[in-house]
Amino acid sequence: MTVRDRPYIIGLTGSIGMGKSTVAQMFADENVPLFDADAAVHQLQGPGGALVDAIESMFPGCTNSEGVDRQKLGAAVLGDPAALKRLEQLIHPAVGEMRLAFLQDNEDQPMVLFDIPLLFEKSGADGIDHIVVVSASAEDQRARVLARPGMTEERFEQIKSLQMPDAEKRKRADSVIDTSLPLAETRQQVQKLVQKLKASLA
Repeated sequence: MTVRDRPYIIGLTGSIGMGKSTVAQMFADENVPLFDADAAVHQLQGPGGALVDAIESMFPGCTNSEGVDRQKLGAAVLGDPAALKRLEQLIHPAVGEMRLAFLQDNEDQPMVLFDIPLLFEKSGADGIDHIVVVSASAEDQRARVLARPGMTEERFEQIKSLQMPDAEKRKRADSVIDTSLPLAETRQQVQKLVQKLKASLA
């Protein structure tokens, strides 16, 4: 596909706890087709997933009848850059194939949304036409993440250390969606951006 015969690609990203999944759904509610990289990984690692056997070979004991045990796999790679790199070299090409198939399935759409958590960290910005960063205050981020089951301060800090600082992401963004505001106001930001981008493509 060339730039002329594919949809306009919006790349959505944001650090942990910023509300990215909520904002992604708001784009979907505006009829922008959504490719969710995390959902693709879940599919690849779930029951009967295409990568389950390969992950078990690479990290023995990290799978069961339900597919990959994400907590065990996370424990196996968190804090071990070499192990994380091996896992990424397995996952990223598979997700890339799914993303390409999604793009082909939606080639008649004016725009699509790629929800990519590590868009900046893993050079996922290649081929993206407009980068949207979802952001919130550090206080809101911390409160949201620590409210998650099984989350600890130590794990939160480890995850944050693997992610580009929010301030840097905001600098690199074409647009920023602020989720520290009430939900209705966040939705208005999304609606205005979608309208603006559609108008620019018309």
